[in-house]
Amino acid sequence: MSTSAASQEMQFFSILMRCGSLAAAARELQVSPPAVSKRLAALEARLGVTLLHRTTRRLALTSEGETYLAQARRILAEIEALERELQGTQAEPSGLLRVNATLGFGRMHVAPAIASFVRAHPRVEVQLQLSVNPPPLGEDAFDVCVRFGEPPDARVIARRLAANRRLLCAAPGYLQRHGTPRTPHDLASHNLIAIRQGDEQGVWRLRSGKRVESVRVRGSLGTNDGEIAVNWALAGLGLVLRAEWDIARYLKSGRLRQVLENWQAPAADIHAVYPVRHQGTARVRAFVAHLEKHFAAGLA
Repeated sequence: MSTSAASQEMQFFSILMRCGSLAAAARELQVSPPAVSKRLAALEARLGVTLLHRTTRRLALTSEGETYLAQARRILAEIEALERELQGTQAEPSGLLRVNATLGFGRMHVAPAIASFVRAHPRVEVQLQLSVNPPPLGEDAFDVCVRFGEPPDARVIARRLAANRRLLCAAPGYLQRHGTPRTPHDLASHNLIAIRQGDEQGVWRLRSGKRVESVRVRGSLGTNDGEIAVNWALAGLGLVLRAEWDIARYLKSGRLRQVLENWQAPAADIHAVYPVRHQGTARVRAFVAHLEKHFAAGLA
């Protein structure tokens, strides 16, 4: 088999594992599921090993499959890097760009940034997936993830796009009925809206100078969707701790009012996160630069 044909098979297997099923891979490759199954069987026959255990619901890698996938991704990344070096760093961005962001923030801020990006770079195809929780950094499912907070994985690059405070707030009507808390201790007598999302797991940690207070989030409402939590706060149902980028317009209009202004929650700065191997990819560089410019314009 030629080197070109081998790299095409590696690309096929990488796509198959990213999609997670024969049907999904068939849709992306624009072929029928039987054609994908036949191609996989031919690859396994040529290699003389079983790469996948197939079930009706998922594909599971064998140990040989794990080895083949890891080496295939490494080789494909090296080929791409070589092509970038030969083509030069000023190449027009093109190709598929896979982006992940959280649900509410993705809809409100990332999607508009993508719209203006593709107008400027029509040769780039962008696929945006929104999720409640960010995907593991080690997976090869996305090229760029927009995340809150500093990523812990040293194998990725995190470009800071904007500062982002978490603010404690409530509707004026709620504060009129229940009073305005003056200290974190006062929160024990209030209805606190819980957001079980990411690192927000039922405890608010507030700092004022050297003092740190941990507040157990107790109340009649909880959700894993930040937008729902904000809507409950807007309806006067309790206090919510939410990122400034999500609630700035409500604070500006007066529909929400910040409380405990002298107490700060851990920051949730916005980062564009991408694998080190993508730092020279024209479409990734261009998109991250576009995000920086977009977010530099400030809060919407």
